[in-house]
Amino acid sequence: RDRLRINRYYQNLLRKQDETSDSYLFLRERLKKAQWFLRSLDQRNQTIYKVADYIVKKQKDFLDKGIDFLQPLTLNEIAQKIGVHESTVARVVTNKYIQTPRGVFPLKYFFHRSLTSREGEEISSLRIKDKIRKLIAQEDRDNPLSDGEIAEILSRENYKIARRTVAKYRIQLGFEPSHLRKRKYLMEE
Repeated sequence: RDRLRINRYYQNLLRKQDETSDSYLFLRERLKKAQWFLRSLDQRNQTIYKVADYIVKKQKDFLDKGIDFLQPLTLNEIAQKIGVHESTVARVVTNKYIQTPRGVFPLKYFFHRSLTSREGEEISSLRIKDKIRKLIAQEDRDNPLSDGEIAEILSRENYKIARRTVAKYRIQLGFEPSHLRKRKYLMEE
């Protein structure tokens, strides 16, 4: 594999210089900066690898079985596990993608809040959003589900969620309130 490295020509040139000359001091300073840059890149790559490795291990069931198995995950959790600051993890996942058996995902996709089921299990907010999306997709077009009805259905499935949280997630998913969906359905017919 190709690696970024310092050209040996400059290393040899440095050895040939008189240690008191301006050119020696100039070359030595530039080589130090180049070595620092290479170490920084290596450290960055190691951090990216650690973050991706942790995500893959944490989300193994999601990668194998699907969205119903997506686990809640925070930047802080990974930061503590790999021994870096939370802001470092935030920078690492920005504009980075991971190819998985389920497709290509931005690394940020895996970071989301959790809700708690009645049994105390932590559930990914993305999992709840997926359930809301499916409920709306399957609803009776003559009688669309209100946010309260969706919250009630989810409650019967042991997901503890408030009506206002359903409304927030519905908006994030791009769905209108039930009365506007009903009007839209009537106009489509």
